[in-house]
Amino acid sequence: MWGVTRVHRGGNTVTFLGLQKLSEAAKGRVEPGSRRVLPYRKEARALPRALRTYRRGSEDLSTMVRAPCRRLLLLLLPLLHVWATTPEPCEVDDDDFRCACNFTDPEPDWSSAYQCVSAVEVEIRGGGRSLKEFVKFADTNPKQYADVVKALRLRRLTVGAAQVPALLLFSLLRGLGSSRLNQLTLEDLEVIGPTPPPPLEATGPALSTLSIRNVSWAAGSAWLAELQLWLKPGLKVLNIAQAHSLAFSCADLRTFTSLTTLDLSDNPGLDERGLTAALCRNKFPALQELALRNTGMQTPSGVCAALAAAGVQPHHLDLSHNRLRAGAPDAPRCIWPSALSSLNLSFAGLEQVPIGLPAELNALDLSCNRLSREPRPDELPKVRDLTLAGNPFQDPKNSGVVTACEHLIQALGVSGTMVLLQGARSLA
Repeated sequence: MWGVTRVHRGGNTVTFLGLQKLSEAAKGRVEPGSRRVLPYRKEARALPRALRTYRRGSEDLSTMVRAPCRRLLLLLLPLLHVWATTPEPCEVDDDDFRCACNFTDPEPDWSSAYQCVSAVEVEIRGGGRSLKEFVKFADTNPKQYADVVKALRLRRLTVGAAQVPALLLFSLLRGLGSSRLNQLTLEDLEVIGPTPPPPLEATGPALSTLSIRNVSWAAGSAWLAELQLWLKPGLKVLNIAQAHSLAFSCADLRTFTSLTTLDLSDNPGLDERGLTAALCRNKFPALQELALRNTGMQTPSGVCAALAAAGVQPHHLDLSHNRLRAGAPDAPRCIWPSALSSLNLSFAGLEQVPIGLPAELNALDLSCNRLSREPRPDELPKVRDLTLAGNPFQDPKNSGVVTACEHLIQALGVSGTMVLLQGARSLA
C-alpha cells in the first residue's frame, strides 16, 4: 500500500509516497521525505486527468505501483474530482493574464495568492477582514527582492475589501517601486493607524492611473497629499468615487503636473461648494477632462464659478447624472474656461436649456432629459455636434424614449441611476 506514484505533466514529475501523500499534495503541503509536492491546487486539478490517462493505458503514469494500489487510486477519482471543484480563494485564467483572489474563508489560505505571480492583472480582496497581522512585514527592505519585482508582469492591481494599516499600505507602494505597475485601484478599504514618515523622494510605482473608491483614511483631509508623496511623478488619470473626504489639504498638496483626467463622479454630497474645495487652485495645470457625474451639482453656472476659482481649463466637462436646474435669468454671467469644447448635460432632468452656457462648443449633449420642445437657436450656444436623443419632444407618445435611455444607463454604469428613475417617473 505504500508504493511510489509518478504523474508526468508538462515535463514535470510529481512524486507521492503512498496514498496519504496524495491528500497532502492536493492541499499544496510539503511533506518531509517527498521528492516533489504540488505547490498549488491548480496542479491538483491535473491529477484526475493524469489518472484517466493511466486508465487508457498511457505510459505517462509509471508502473511502479502495485496492482492493488492502482485499483485504489482509481477508486479515489470521485474524491479527487471534489478537490478539483472546491472553490479556491484565487483563480487564474488559462493565459495567466488575470488572477482574482477573494479571501472570504474564516481561515484564509493567503499562500494561494502566489498563483498570481505571473499575472498581468491582479485583484486581491480581503473579505472585509483586518490585515494587521501583516504589519510585521512593513519594515522589509525592498532592495532584497527588487530583482524579483522588476521581473513581474504585473501592470494592473486592485486591492479591496479589507482594513489596512497605513504602514502596510505605504510599504506595499514602496515595495512595488521597481515594478512595471501602471494602474492601481483601491476600493472598499479602511486605512487605519499612523502613516510612516514621508520619504525623502518618491519610492513607489510610476502610476499612470490611480482609482480610489469607498476608501476611508485615518489621515482625514491630508490623505491625498500623503499618498502623493509615495508615488513617482507622472500620474495622468485620477478617479475618486464615494470618498469620505474631498476637502483636500491644498497647502500640503503638490502640483499634479501631468494629470490630464480627473474623475470625481459618484460623490453625491460634493456639490459646487465642495468642488471649489476639491479643485485646489493651480494644482491641476494640465487638466483636460473633468468628470462630475452624480456629484450633487445644481446648475452649470455654479460649476463654472468653481472652475474659475480653481483656475482649471478643462477641454471636456461631464455634468451628466446630476439633478440640474436651468438657472435664474438674472443670475450673474460666468466666464467659462476658454479651452472648454465639450459639455455633457445628459440624464440631468432638464426641462429647458440651462442659462449661461458657453458661447461656443464643439459638442453639447442634452440627451435623455425632459425637454418638451426642440430648443430654439437663440437658447443654444454655437455648437457643431448637438445631441438631443431621448427627450419627450422627439417622441410625444413616450413609446420608446424611456426604453432608449435605460439602454444608455446600462452601458454607462451605475452613475445617475436615481436621476434616470426620477426622469422615468416624470415621463410616465
